[in-house]
Amino acid sequence: MPADIAHAVFRMKPFDVLVAEAEDADVSGWGFDWLAGRATEERPPWGYAELLAQRLAAVQSALDLDTGGGEVLAQAPRFPPLMCATEAWPPNARLARERLAARGVHMVETSADSPLPFADASFELVTARHPVRPDWQQIHRVLRPGGCYFAQHVGPASAFELIEYFLGPLPRERRQRDPQAEAADARAAGLTITDLRTARCRMVFHDVGAVVWILRKCVWWVPDFSVQKYRRQLLALDGQMRKGTPFIAQASRHLVEARR
Repeated sequence: MPADIAHAVFRMKPFDVLVAEAEDADVSGWGFDWLAGRATEERPPWGYAELLAQRLAAVQSALDLDTGGGEVLAQAPRFPPLMCATEAWPPNARLARERLAARGVHMVETSADSPLPFADASFELVTARHPVRPDWQQIHRVLRPGGCYFAQHVGPASAFELIEYFLGPLPRERRQRDPQAEAADARAAGLTITDLRTARCRMVFHDVGAVVWILRKCVWWVPDFSVQKYRRQLLALDGQMRKGTPFIAQASRHLVEARR
């Protein structure tokens, strides 16, 4: 179904139907196919998945941190002889294991804030797409001398138009995930920054169900979110969208490459 037709169909559904669909939908893993026809997000110009595939094909050992359900890693056509991945959220770790095990990836379920369960200097390449919180000391430790960290991070104030719609102004939180601060932390851990690029990418939500679904999936955006608690705000959004005005936010991303 063309996107413009899908938008019209979704807008014609009653508010409670859209919300019920979003509450019943699966939010496990790190795929966003459910949003097709309901929301869009512009991609950064550098094409992370393709760059990742090129780097994986050129090394003998690699580690992918916070791999989610393995969706992005699985796009690479070739893995090095030693390919490991970590994930801390059990439902995602299970999906990643199912998706990647047949290709020889060693999937390790980790816990937040614990040291990486790998020996020093284990990997030529460490990668991550949207890591929860990069631990630069651990990244430096598991990289071999001359090894590379290559990742796409979520930047400052990402999707804050939507987050602050529900929570109000968050001036302190807006300053978190600053790419220059992260680069300084990486250098302090002994890494050399070789590339740092930033991008702001347009996010468009066409129906209230898309908003409910994304807030169920990205639970850290509005930690106390529930339809019951925020019903008034959701109804206001629904009314806006039915008049043909989508909700627009800005995703923030940065590409970082560093060497030990």
